[in-house]
Amino acid sequence: MTATATSVDEPEQLDPQSAPASRRARLSRRIAPAAAAVLSGVLLYVGFPPRELWWLAPLALALFGAAVHGRRMRAGLGLGFLMSLGFLVPLLSWTGVDVGPLPWLALALAESLVMALAGLGIAYVSRLPLWPLWAAGVWIADEALRARFPFGGFPWGKVAFGQPSGLFLPLASLGGTPLLGFAVVLCGFGLAALALRLKDVRGVRDRGVAVAAAFTLAPVIAGAVAAPLVSTAAEEGTARVAVIQGNVPRMGLDFNSQRRAVLDYHVRETMKLATKIKAGQVKKPDLVLWPENSSDIDPYVNADAYAEIDKAAKAVGAPISVGAVVTAKDGTPRNRQILWDPKTGPGAVYDKRQLQPFGEFMPYRSFFRIFSKDVDRAGNFVAGKKPVVFDMAGTRIGPVTCYEAAFDSVVRDQVEAGAQILSVPSNNATFDRSQMTYQQLAMDRVRAVEHGRAVMVPVTSGVSAIIRPDGSVAQRTGMFVADTLVADVPKRTSLTLGTRLGGWPELLLVAIGVGGLGWAVVRSRRSGPAAG
Repeated sequence: MTATATSVDEPEQLDPQSAPASRRARLSRRIAPAAAAVLSGVLLYVGFPPRELWWLAPLALALFGAAVHGRRMRAGLGLGFLMSLGFLVPLLSWTGVDVGPLPWLALALAESLVMALAGLGIAYVSRLPLWPLWAAGVWIADEALRARFPFGGFPWGKVAFGQPSGLFLPLASLGGTPLLGFAVVLCGFGLAALALRLKDVRGVRDRGVAVAAAFTLAPVIAGAVAAPLVSTAAEEGTARVAVIQGNVPRMGLDFNSQRRAVLDYHVRETMKLATKIKAGQVKKPDLVLWPENSSDIDPYVNADAYAEIDKAAKAVGAPISVGAVVTAKDGTPRNRQILWDPKTGPGAVYDKRQLQPFGEFMPYRSFFRIFSKDVDRAGNFVAGKKPVVFDMAGTRIGPVTCYEAAFDSVVRDQVEAGAQILSVPSNNATFDRSQMTYQQLAMDRVRAVEHGRAVMVPVTSGVSAIIRPDGSVAQRTGMFVADTLVADVPKRTSLTLGTRLGGWPELLLVAIGVGGLGWAVVRSRRSGPAAG
């Protein structure tokens, strides 16, 4: 009895090394998912242009899916935020060119907060059967939110825009960028589910392995099946198109102080083309495309600018689409494309409809001025109201001005309005030699497949390009050089399934995500609420 009492009264002797080891284990359990989330974001970024590593996106999302799987919502939110920072901070670094790191980091932080909601939702649905399906829907729902909120949305960084080539790209013709992005994300989360299942001792006998493998392989197979549906045929003949890149006198925001020089450069490059045509070195184009901001001098009020543009149009003997900054009849500034005929002068116009916040207009200007006086560099532009297609010597050209290429509905509107060829006039001189121009070019390539249209990309300083309807680049320029591209481009009138379906694929995929969240709510109420 005495011996027994002594053994009960004496405190338990603990291994002095066990407590630190336990703390290290707990710390490791917290750090490992966080590191995986950041790494997944970095890998997703590395897969984006100018690197065409389209296959990295599913691997990055697989890593993120494995890190978030089975976590509480609060952990999912935190991991989603870390993943977003790893992705968006380097992806959006071009926004800090010439104006410093504050706007860049503020934008990356704001977008990461919205994107972090995807991590929360994915963690919440990750305990459901078929969780990769619901999780992929949650991801697309978050992308849909980012494309609309805040300040009109900022779709830059949609997973689909990292797929300008590769096995998944043909799916854009079936369901637009939402279906393309969904396929990539589903493949990644399916791969995560497969890896997590194979860790189980039950191995390949587990039915879940087959389901996870199906989620992984189905998007790849679907892309292969869709590939033959992507056509480059000239359904209405071809048009000989000249794309003018005049270059700018200097990089950065200060290029705007050289408005007359920018106009002169584009006139000069067009006159060079006219000389080559006269000498028989180049066949005369049917139409000529100038970039956004090629004339920041309003030709409606400045007779000299009018005369220079008119001279170029007459010399080349073809209509020119001129990117100009003008004052509309109501007194408001507009970012405008003007159809300039060599005989009749300025005619039809297209005013940019999706303006860039903090650039072309400044939301809450007085508030943001508290943080930086750079807000006063932003413009006061007013958006256009409707799609417009130019009839350029019998070819119907749909202008999509620069930033607008990131927005599904804007591009689709121009195709539905009858565009046989799309033009994306842009001005990337503001962003120096950053990755921005390559990221935007990738968007244009995805749009070509999505709508089955050749896409022309005239840019002030590069990279200008001629993109075939299958997304491949037929010709391209260098950066900060004067150059002209001339090519016979197929005119197409048929509508892809992705164009005809419009916004329905996105709505359906968002419904999948919302449905998964609703199911998770019902299950949690039946089994008791999970701690946040």
